[in-house]
Amino acid sequence: MQLHDVWFVLIAVLWTGYFFLEGFDFGIGVLTKLLARDRGEKRVLINTIGPVWDGNEVWLLSAGAGTFAAFPEWYATLFSGFYLPLLLILVCLIVRGVAFEYRVKRPEERWQRNWEHAIFWTSLLPAVLWGVAFGNIVRGVKIDAHKEYVGGLLDLLNPYAILGGLVTLTLFTFHGAVFASLKTVGDIRERARRTAGVVGLIAAVLALGFLGWTQADKGDGSSLIAMIVAVVALVAALGANRIGREGWAFACSGITIAAAVAMLFLTLFPNVMPSTLNESWSLTVSNASSSPYTLKIMTWCAGIAAPLVMLYQGWTYWVFRKRIGTQHIAESH
Repeated sequence: MQLHDVWFVLIAVLWTGYFFLEGFDFGIGVLTKLLARDRGEKRVLINTIGPVWDGNEVWLLSAGAGTFAAFPEWYATLFSGFYLPLLLILVCLIVRGVAFEYRVKRPEERWQRNWEHAIFWTSLLPAVLWGVAFGNIVRGVKIDAHKEYVGGLLDLLNPYAILGGLVTLTLFTFHGAVFASLKTVGDIRERARRTAGVVGLIAAVLALGFLGWTQADKGDGSSLIAMIVAVVALVAALGANRIGREGWAFACSGITIAAAVAMLFLTLFPNVMPSTLNESWSLTVSNASSSPYTLKIMTWCAGIAAPLVMLYQGWTYWVFRKRIGTQHIAESH
């Protein structure tokens, strides 16, 4: 295995970690409208991710930086061709972070309500857009002989990509509901479990259609195994949620996300961005990568930094592992 293959795997791992962690982040944001009945319960939901949401975004920064350094041609074509959707995601992530911090800075009802709307929409839109983006990456886009995207915005809104967006939205919401049931006590915990059961069934139907479509169009034996793991894990998550085993349900919903992302990258390899105009114009791990020397330096840096980041993030989750409920929330502002 050459270094550009290694870095393709590492970038796949970074995106898997991002969707696993930020997935329940986005789900919690969506659930502030679907699950919470009052401001106290919204604060409970937000506080379940309060200590960790910004750390989860480190995985996105690492995936983007890794792509830029290891596969500059991929990065350039992706960010120029998907400029508007990625810009919208970036704006949502910025506004979302501000909303978490500013929501309780003033006591006025309108102030807090507007920031709560912002949390909901800036969680929902990225959850959809990431699915649309990866759906297009796997399906292929209009790339010419100069490795430039020559399609338009409407080309990205095809049925396969839109289905991918619906899958990520429902799967992240299910993941968030399971996380909420794992991290809360009282009535909100029970309602989170019931919400997870309903949303999980919708996610299962959509995911089966999307993954089946992917397998039929581009899959092989390894992607089929990943698809089976994803489906079995999702069924197991629904079953564990039904009998109240929240820890197992969360682990299985995370495995579902990891296996689904792995399947997408398995169907993509050795391409990183297929061309629908001419297969020979596709970006691959070899023609889009940096020099071997650059990849070697990056590998040493990643080998030192990645374990430290993971240890710190794991310690953060351990410190803030206890459940919370409305009785643990200070008097609402």
